[in-house]
Amino acid sequence: MNKTNKCSINGKKSLLLQHQATICEGIQESKAKYRKIVQAGIARWISDFQKGAIQINSVDDLKKLIELDIELQRDDL
Repeated sequence: MNKTNKCSINGKKSLLLQHQATICEGIQESKAKYRKIVQAGIARWISDFQKGAIQINSVDDLKKLIELDIELQRDDL
């Protein structure tokens, strides 16, 4: 005999949905922080390049930063 009533099933589903929402919020907050770090890195790279501190053969770092920024944005769609 099953002693589970509809209220307890709905309560479990509600708790699960709340937990999933909390996890998603945390992920979105982390991604927003990472994007700020990446954008600061891009800005710094450009500034250093304009000052002549970075040679054109070290563009790989900028490429990686841009790719990371795009990847973080892609998940938001």
